[in-house]
Amino acid sequence: MAKQLHRNDLSYVEAMAISVAIMAPTAAMALNGSLAASIAGTAVPLTFLLAMITIGLVSYAFIQFNRHFSHSGSVYAFTGASLGPKMGFLSGFTLLLTYLAFTAASSAEVGAFIQSFLGFLGVQVGWFPIAVAAALLIWLLAFFDIRISARVMLIFEGISIALILILTFVILSRGGASGHLTGLPFTLHGTTLPAVGLAGVFAFLSFAGFEGASSLGEETRDPKRAIPIAIGAAVFLTGLFYIVVSYAQTVGFGLGASGVKAFASSTAPLGDLAHRYMSVSFAAAIMFGAAMSAFSSALGTAATGSRLLYSMGRDGFINKKIGQVHERYRSPHIALAIVMIVALLQVFALMQQIGTNVFGYLGTIGVLALLLAYLVTNIGGIVYFLRKGTVKGALVIVPILAIAALAYTLYSNVYPVPSAPYNYFPYIVAIWIVIGVVIVLASPNLVRNIAAGLTKENDTE
Repeated sequence: MAKQLHRNDLSYVEAMAISVAIMAPTAAMALNGSLAASIAGTAVPLTFLLAMITIGLVSYAFIQFNRHFSHSGSVYAFTGASLGPKMGFLSGFTLLLTYLAFTAASSAEVGAFIQSFLGFLGVQVGWFPIAVAAALLIWLLAFFDIRISARVMLIFEGISIALILILTFVILSRGGASGHLTGLPFTLHGTTLPAVGLAGVFAFLSFAGFEGASSLGEETRDPKRAIPIAIGAAVFLTGLFYIVVSYAQTVGFGLGASGVKAFASSTAPLGDLAHRYMSVSFAAAIMFGAAMSAFSSALGTAATGSRLLYSMGRDGFINKKIGQVHERYRSPHIALAIVMIVALLQVFALMQQIGTNVFGYLGTIGVLALLLAYLVTNIGGIVYFLRKGTVKGALVIVPILAIAALAYTLYSNVYPVPSAPYNYFPYIVAIWIVIGVVIVLASPNLVRNIAAGLTKENDTE
């Protein structure tokens, strides 16, 4: 078996496609707005605006790290280089939970969206068999050359974004449900800042995976230039898309109590709005586009999650065979198999739930783990770049602000205690981290291998 990924395969655009695909803008707007509206009311656009600012601050550390490291382990390498190999493993192990949860969540989301798509056509089918079929197809595509996955994601997401922009233009041109546009959705009218903070988990879920391009550092041409550009562009362009579309959704349903209730209770807000403002056929097209977007997201998290696990296996986590790649396709096929089997097990375990609930449950677990990984990476960024002397003056404030925003979002999701089952999810993440602590304390060889790999990476910087 080969031991290295293909180098110099991916272009700037293909690397950015991975980050955008994992964020899945269409799928995010097809569901996350409703989830946020159930908590923040009319302030959904404000929630996405604040999330974009926070993610913009968070992305600064990732951009700086990617100018120094080209490593498939992403935060696993970044935190290891800044805070030591033990913290590096824990950070990577935490992010691995995110990718495992997201792959299952997005597979379920594909099932839910195809279910809605067929519903608009008068065909009734359950989400579960579709989700399983989607996961198996994702496994197959991720097994082949990463360029195939990147191009599939780029095409799928491009088509679905175009459909949403058409719907958004129609809603805004008609002035929404009231016939005129207003800035009210960007205020705290009828809600509170803690509610916006709690709803922020779904906005963060929409941005989750912006750092996905980091995992392609060993497979991208000129990665120390291409990856930072890909991450920055993905965050900025996708953030603008979220703000505009969430605003169109909010005013499209209406700012009154009945409109907020309709938005919050909708399991297919884009489809419902397309049906109201355009036609049933366009609503069906929107939901099919959302399904393609969710498929792209699952494909992206499977690709990046397998590369993270590959990096950890290469250093001796569980078994070094995990750190091998396929002789012909140069994909981390053993790590990929583990990611997909775990994802399928999650889908099977929750098969009695509604597809959108499965997405919400697993997505929330993934985001909580992701916020912790982001927080530790930004702490590491301050330590590393002050030590290196590459970041000075006011720029140190950027990761400090990111840490404060991430900490507040985490706090908002544990206090006040949310209703069941969301109140259990922080404990699931905590148990996962405890398992990681036990692994790293019981594996001195793993720690030494991580340190040796990072020393080699620093020597080639």
